[in-house]
Amino acid sequence: MHANDNTPTLVSLNDAARMTSLSRTMVNRYRAEGRFPSAIPLGDRRIAFIKSEVTGWIQARIDAVRTERAAA
Repeated sequence: MHANDNTPTLVSLNDAARMTSLSRTMVNRYRAEGRFPSAIPLGDRRIAFIKSEVTGWIQARIDAVRTERAAA
């Protein structure tokens, strides 16, 4: 990807699970509950996630823990 290319990077379900340290099952459960970024359908049996949304989700979890610790 070029520095001025704004095309989102897609990551697979396996990659999203690795990035978050969650199992595929938990990623799918969180998706079903609306607690994880939406998947982008790529084909009949293939989905992907926008990498920046997954990293944003991770950062939000980190921020929530830090806020809770600071309030304690």
